[in-house]
Amino acid sequence: MSPRPAIDHVRKPQILDAAAEVIIERGLANTRIADVADRAGTSAPAVLYWFDTREQLLTAALIADEEAFAARLGERLDEATGAAEKLMLLIEATVAEPQIDLWIELWARSLHDPEAASERLRRDRVWRSLFAEVIHAGRAAGEFDPAVDPELAALSITSYMDGLSVQMTLRDPALTPGLMDSLLLDHAERIVGASLRPGLDAEAVSA
Repeated sequence: MSPRPAIDHVRKPQILDAAAEVIIERGLANTRIADVADRAGTSAPAVLYWFDTREQLLTAALIADEEAFAARLGERLDEATGAAEKLMLLIEATVAEPQIDLWIELWARSLHDPEAASERLRRDRVWRSLFAEVIHAGRAAGEFDPAVDPELAALSITSYMDGLSVQMTLRDPALTPGLMDSLLLDHAERIVGASLRPGLDAEAVSA
């Protein structure tokens, strides 16, 4: 049996950060365990101590990236005073970090890999449920159209968001962060029937 690799000098988060960087640069198909180890400043056996395959690395790196994003976003959401402000913050946070390279890699895998497809669906549901909860609260508080269906609204907003994020990741010259923000806010406002931007009244939104 091979001896346990010396990993005291390298932590799992370092490996995940390195994996995310390499996968984004080269794509999952062209990423080797040795590449990740080199980027993390460790050895391939040290990486394999934590992860058996590139696919495990991708999933773990994506989860770590999402958790970091959620932590940053959570602090801002806790300070929001209403559903409209929370929905606006969700949109602005996505525009501020629109690159979804790791997600695109997972989507590609999920076309032919049932395990990846299951993970993709699970994480999509978590993301959509956050929007649905905010929209449900806004409807209950009278901030949003009482006829809006929170689940369908969340699906519509997040799907549109995914499409624009793909174009941002692909560096579409026709799309800028400012335009993405405006398009998403316009779409969300039409869906929930209320203004998300201070100074814009409901009549302007529905016009």
